[in-house]
Amino acid sequence: MFKQSGYDLHRNGIPGVRRMLVIGPQDAGPGCVKEPGKIRKGDKKMLEVIKVSKKYGKTLAADEVGFTVPDGKVGILLGPNGAGKSTVIKSIAGLLRFQGEVRIQGMNSKTMEAKKVFAYVPELPFMYDSLTVREHIDFITRAYGVQATEEEIGELFERFELTDKQQKLGNELSKGMMQKVSICCALIIKPKVILLDEPMVGLDPAAIKELKKVILELRDGGCTILISTHMLDMVKDLWDVTFVMNKGKILGTYVKENLEDKDLEELFFQVTGQAEHSGEESLHTEEE
Repeated sequence: MFKQSGYDLHRNGIPGVRRMLVIGPQDAGPGCVKEPGKIRKGDKKMLEVIKVSKKYGKTLAADEVGFTVPDGKVGILLGPNGAGKSTVIKSIAGLLRFQGEVRIQGMNSKTMEAKKVFAYVPELPFMYDSLTVREHIDFITRAYGVQATEEEIGELFERFELTDKQQKLGNELSKGMMQKVSICCALIIKPKVILLDEPMVGLDPAAIKELKKVILELRDGGCTILISTHMLDMVKDLWDVTFVMNKGKILGTYVKENLEDKDLEELFFQVTGQAEHSGEESLHTEEE
């Protein structure tokens, strides 16, 4: 459904698919996980990013990036503009060629089996001009080979205020409405792992509130979630584990239960070494 440069449905399969860290300086701080590949003993590794590297010409955008989001947890990939988040996200989603490996439920992310349990909500949604909102949902369920009842579809549309937009064509929707459709298409397949890239950009307050509820419901249902964002306020109540990235590297991995009452924003500025005022400016722009 979501058209991306260089991505072909018939060549790559289902659309939308596609040692843990480098510890930074001594300011990595308490709560940082220091053993590669480990979050907590006994956690299943539902999403594994293993030594992912990507170059654009001579620029190394991702430098052996590695982290794990365990089963039924919400992971947050944080970083300022230009940190390399988008490169890592597109690599996980299968939209870029890269060195390294991504594993979903223990399966290589390039396999059809992995893609069938993986959903992706891109930062910039793209809809087919000639398909209605409802037809996009139908297209996705057929592509993934999943069954969705009218009740399930209706509930999604109601939650994201799309009930009266079902017959609207893709080119008749605002960016916010397109984002809602994108989210619904990801949810309708009942994924076991879901990747959301700046999912709240363009959404109205009611939709943001509803999306937060959905994320927590997914987590409680055992789904593994990775959110890439620079909007700290939007995710401060959602995360279980946070990966702080800058200049193509993971600077630290932090588990919420190990940090007591430490504020996510305070943690980010401490790890990246950015001045708070300059960090806020870069963290709230739409482009990475």
